[in-house]
Amino acid sequence: MSTNAPSTPVTTPTTEAFSRAAEQYDSFVGDHPHLQRMRDIAVSTVRRHAPTSECRILEINAGTGIDALTLSSLGYRVHATDIAPEMLRRAEDRSRRPEADGRLTVQACSFLDLGPVVASGDAFDVVFSNFGGLNCTPDLSAVARQVDRVLRPGGIAVLVVMPPVCPWELIYLAAGRWRFATRRLRRSGTTAHLGGIEFPVHYHRPSQVAAAFGGDYSIAEVRGLSVVAPRDDSREFPLRRPRAYQALTWLDDRLAHRWPFSRCGDYVITTLRRHDAATTRSSGSR
Repeated sequence: MSTNAPSTPVTTPTTEAFSRAAEQYDSFVGDHPHLQRMRDIAVSTVRRHAPTSECRILEINAGTGIDALTLSSLGYRVHATDIAPEMLRRAEDRSRRPEADGRLTVQACSFLDLGPVVASGDAFDVVFSNFGGLNCTPDLSAVARQVDRVLRPGGIAVLVVMPPVCPWELIYLAAGRWRFATRRLRRSGTTAHLGGIEFPVHYHRPSQVAAAFGGDYSIAEVRGLSVVAPRDDSREFPLRRPRAYQALTWLDDRLAHRWPFSRCGDYVITTLRRHDAATTRSSGSR
């Protein structure tokens, strides 16, 4: 489907890194049962809180459009946004697939400035962010102010964010890899490497996500994702150790909604519902 006239985001190290990694990203996700399981859980969260397929979804940091295509194939109308040019090109290609059936549009837009989306005049029932795109900013309040501009009262935000505590990484303390095991615990964040480029990453607790969105939102659900199961880069583990993997995912599903496990993991899915009486606030009101 034709793309809305894009604004051209300013190129940053993060933008360039993800653009360079787009081909590698699509190749990596193919034949990756664990990553697919994680995607399925994120999508099922959207479906549980927005069961009507006529709902309109804005996906921020949509990457190459994998989730956007899945959601559009389920009948949702999806507007996918990102700032990495090569990611956007691949998302645009997916928007033309038959299963999208004209329900998927793509636009160059940063989640820190949804002005180009606002200009279209559309209001959305769901804002969706998967796989830690929001970890690329230290200021979730700035994201929340933008979401306020596009999410209708009564709508939901499903935000999949990397938290500070990941049990699977803390295991590396036993191997003496202190720096890696504790990287998420640093208040200043850490440095990620992708496509030969370094860029900062910040880890956010679910309470920080909720606090950033403020009193006009309430928590609908918090779920840990890969609490005891492997991280999202564990492509070979489920293939080489299927019984162990099955046991870990079985346990993961039973712990995911229970405190404190719901607040940790490779990711945490925080679902917020905007109050019906909410009105758009000025940027200085947070």
